[in-house]
Amino acid sequence: MQRSILLVIAAAAFATACSPAPRPRPAAVPARATTASVDREQTADQQIAHALNRLTFGARPGDAEQIRGTGLDQWIEQQLRPERIDDSALNRFLSANYLTLELKPAALEQKWPPPGQLLNQAAARGGATRADSARLRDSNQGLRQITTEVQSARVARAVLSERQLQEVMTDFWLNHFSVYEAKGPRERYMLSEYENRVIRPNVFGNFRTLLGAVAKSEAMLFYLDNWQSQADSDHPRLTVAGGRGGRGTAAGRGAVGGRGAPPAPVQQPGQRPRQGLNENYGRELLELHTLGVDGGYKQADVINAARALTGWTIRGAPQGGGFQFQPFMHDAGSKLFLGQTLAAGRGIEDGEAVLDIVARHPATATHIAFKLARRFVADTPSTALVARAAAMFTNSGGDIRETVRVIVMSPEFFGRAAYRSKVKSPFEVVTSAARALGAPGDPTPRTAGFVATLGQPIYGHQAPNGWPETGDQWMNTGAILNRINFGMVVAANRLPGASPTAFKDADILQAATRELQVDGVIDALLGGDASAATRAVLVSGENPMAKNLPPFPDPADPAMGPPPAGRGGRAGRGGAGGRAGAPPTTPGVGGRGMAQLPPLRGLALVVGLALGSPEFQRR
Repeated sequence: MQRSILLVIAAAAFATACSPAPRPRPAAVPARATTASVDREQTADQQIAHALNRLTFGARPGDAEQIRGTGLDQWIEQQLRPERIDDSALNRFLSANYLTLELKPAALEQKWPPPGQLLNQAAARGGATRADSARLRDSNQGLRQITTEVQSARVARAVLSERQLQEVMTDFWLNHFSVYEAKGPRERYMLSEYENRVIRPNVFGNFRTLLGAVAKSEAMLFYLDNWQSQADSDHPRLTVAGGRGGRGTAAGRGAVGGRGAPPAPVQQPGQRPRQGLNENYGRELLELHTLGVDGGYKQADVINAARALTGWTIRGAPQGGGFQFQPFMHDAGSKLFLGQTLAAGRGIEDGEAVLDIVARHPATATHIAFKLARRFVADTPSTALVARAAAMFTNSGGDIRETVRVIVMSPEFFGRAAYRSKVKSPFEVVTSAARALGAPGDPTPRTAGFVATLGQPIYGHQAPNGWPETGDQWMNTGAILNRINFGMVVAANRLPGASPTAFKDADILQAATRELQVDGVIDALLGGDASAATRAVLVSGENPMAKNLPPFPDPADPAMGPPPAGRGGRAGRGGAGGRAGAPPTTPGVGGRGMAQLPPLRGLALVVGLALGSPEFQRR
């Protein structure tokens, strides 16, 4: 009973803003004055801590001092121009540690063919030989390598990149245009190109350009099945090439991966696609990627968007892969889309017109502005801020950089209500801990495995709506316990490269009194602000919830992957295998690699408790 009460109290603490307890501190160095600073409710120190929490994946030792020297507004402007920031150290790390990131999907598929394809080939020859078995093992190992490298590199970029706001925006757009690595082996071939050539180069560019790049990406075409969508049998085709455009039995609207259905059975790009219209991408284009669920479209618009995008498909790997438009698959009939007529007899122009229409639609401006404001300011941003950001989006023709600038330089962004108002996702918890404790980057699957253990496997969200962006979806009693446990694991040197003595004056603090240790840890890890309750926990060295915590699932096993996918591609939209925040392995119940931690003492204990505190778990 007492433990249940403690869980409820802790959940309430995470669900409300952390009120810092005042204590004597040295006089703060003011942020560089700007014309906008008069509208900011946060103190100068809070502004810097807030910017580091929202515009980066957490402060590293020395970051706050660097911003004080540069000036906060100038630093924000630098982050809005990532192409001007030297990131050569990160690039050297990536080049030295990852073998698959630069390979095209077709090259990866040729090197490591899908296991199912190899089995089918062996069966067609009358049975598998030893050589077939060896090649199958090699293919499975290759697919694991592809997946673990793209996941590990994603974390490494978030931890090491000097272009922090670009990485935050990459995370935002990868979640907005979400894809699922377990859709099939071919999705894994496509992930690195999707992240590094489609999303990251366009995070601050023009929204229409980004939308078009996503629409033509192999990853999105495959994930939402548009690569196999073609005109229904009762609609005219654009051309008939070698009999391939003949009429056949329609699959039926929604029959292949429709609303609430699991992903469609995997078929090989380059083969003749199943006949019939597939609405998956047309629906998500409107509901998730552009207008939003309340954007004023109708089911007829979903159907006609899907019709306009028929023929947008993928070349087979032997032909080099990549996007191609297949006229014989295209629905050549006229279409009425959001009140505009697309004339009969057109080809790829139909799909381009649909993207043009939705990109400049007022509902899209509002939807994108709302999601950006929710990411950077508050779970429920003000209508005034959303309206200003939407106006900039519209007036600039979809300029993402200018839209973000309106938000992150706004009075709302620097308001008292925004400070520590958002809960970190598991990805943010792990990367911010790594940055706070000086981790140099981890080329192994281990750090990315911690993200999965906390409930957010990278590229592991099955439904197309992406991971939650609001705190209530991440915080429950089980998630709180796992985050507290994770803090202790990190303080025990189990997060590669992260040291509980990495911050300034840590060596001196190791021999200091507990009170001085607490002061130093609050300054170093919690931005100088901690509630009276948190301070009491750090001084006592005991978190009531941390008593008798079960062993923490250890992701050391390279084969550790995302949890089993939940049934239904869109049903529930809770994530992969259950509610967001739930770990893929229940701590203390079976499983492999449970972390048995040595008792923590002294400064390491204070650091571990601080990492599990509400202040560190919020941003």
